[in-house]
Amino acid sequence: MPFGYVSRRTRRPGTLASIGAVSSPAVRQRFRPWLVDAAFGLGVTLVLAVVITANRGGSRDPDLVAYLWAVGLGALMLARRRYPRAVLFVTAFGLFAYYAAGYPAVGVAVPVAAALYAAAEAGRLGSAVLTAALVVAVSLTFRLVDGQDPTYVVGYELVSHLGLIVTAVALGDSVRSRRVEKFRQRELAALTAAEYARQARYRVQTERLTIARDLHDSVGHAVSVISLHADVATEALGHDEPAAATALARIRSTAAHTLRDLRSTVAVLRATDGTAHDLISVRDLDRVLEPAHLAGMDVTVLVDPAAATLPAPVDAAAYRIVQEAVTNAVRHSGGARVDVQLRVAGADLLLTVSDDGPGRSMTPTPTDLPEDLSAGPAVGHGIAGMAERARALGGILTVDRSPDGCAVRARIPIGASR
Repeated sequence: MPFGYVSRRTRRPGTLASIGAVSSPAVRQRFRPWLVDAAFGLGVTLVLAVVITANRGGSRDPDLVAYLWAVGLGALMLARRRYPRAVLFVTAFGLFAYYAAGYPAVGVAVPVAAALYAAAEAGRLGSAVLTAALVVAVSLTFRLVDGQDPTYVVGYELVSHLGLIVTAVALGDSVRSRRVEKFRQRELAALTAAEYARQARYRVQTERLTIARDLHDSVGHAVSVISLHADVATEALGHDEPAAATALARIRSTAAHTLRDLRSTVAVLRATDGTAHDLISVRDLDRVLEPAHLAGMDVTVLVDPAAATLPAPVDAAAYRIVQEAVTNAVRHSGGARVDVQLRVAGADLLLTVSDDGPGRSMTPTPTDLPEDLSAGPAVGHGIAGMAERARALGGILTVDRSPDGCAVRARIPIGASR
């Protein structure tokens, strides 16, 4: 890398590496790049041809070669986007060759201004500065050695040449900077759109999990109750008609409750704020304890009075966790007792649902609970759903199984949900 070279490129493909050579979509639609370059090259050729025709200085008159040299420098503009550095170097050495041949003076800045602009526009600012310094230094040295007036050369022509050179480089770098900024704006817009899409997918997935949990908890609970009453009705038919009628009436009542739960689930999904969580609450635990009563289990409930003022999301989550835990106890524990306890400890709600039925030991963690529990034959989406409800509120849920019974314990922060 040459001394003093300042790289404006990046290794990331498709971003700033080629930004200097890429115009905006609107410009590309209006003007094809090669047409712009052709017009640029034609302008360079015409300006140089006019200066050559003036025939000022030099040891030989302008001829066809001199004008072909002007055409060649203009033609180089067609390659300025793809090879900006090569165009700059060829232009500089072509200028040296022109003066070495003794042709009329064309200045120093005019022949290289277009190439300097192209290099700066393409992000080759270091190459543009070094080449400009080289051309000016060589020109200044030869003119002073040739005996020209230092006051005129340094005090007048050097200032004018440097002014044109600096203007060309600054203009090219300014155009490049504007393109970089536009590119960054488009990239930011694309990233923003992608982030919105990702968040939308996340919200959809969250809603799907919410639907799955709510349907599992409400419908699963109802099916358990209906199944128990159906067994009672089946056994009572033919010899205990009042008991069968009572069981069928409870089946009908449970079905009505299930429809209400489904409507509540739909209301939660349609709600635009958290008010829909008020549709279910630990104040209505008697409904979820009904299957345990019907199964002949001894039910004990201890609810801390402070739990009556829980935030709606915590209240709804606690209700669903108790509902699912009691349903699992009725279905799978084979025990004779189920205990439900809710108490507030500091900034947390502590929830415990335990039974005295036999089982295996398992204490999952918040991170591995859904995967680990899904492997067990007696564990379905219900326990995973309970864990997801607790984790969604920043809490933790564990399940302990042993020969002495099963205990579902949850700790849910209260303050974060207010």
